[in-house]
Amino acid sequence: MTFEEKVKRINALYHKSQAEGLTEEEKKEQAALRSEYVANVRANLRGQLNQISIQNEDGTIVNLGEKHGDKGTH
Repeated sequence: MTFEEKVKRINALYHKSQAEGLTEEEKKEQAALRSEYVANVRANLRGQLNQISIQNEDGTIVNLGEKHGDKGTH
């Protein structure tokens, strides 16, 4: 299932839950899909933040991803 298909399924389950409710199996599926979605968003954000570099006043460039990035704490 692609990312877009997962998002569509999450939305479909949400709308069904609002209209008529979900079965226990659908609730489990919804929770699993949401968990995957959040993990994906976090990974993408972490990747973007690890690519940020700043230039100090003295002209040196510090890559914040190398300095503070993925240390395996999450």
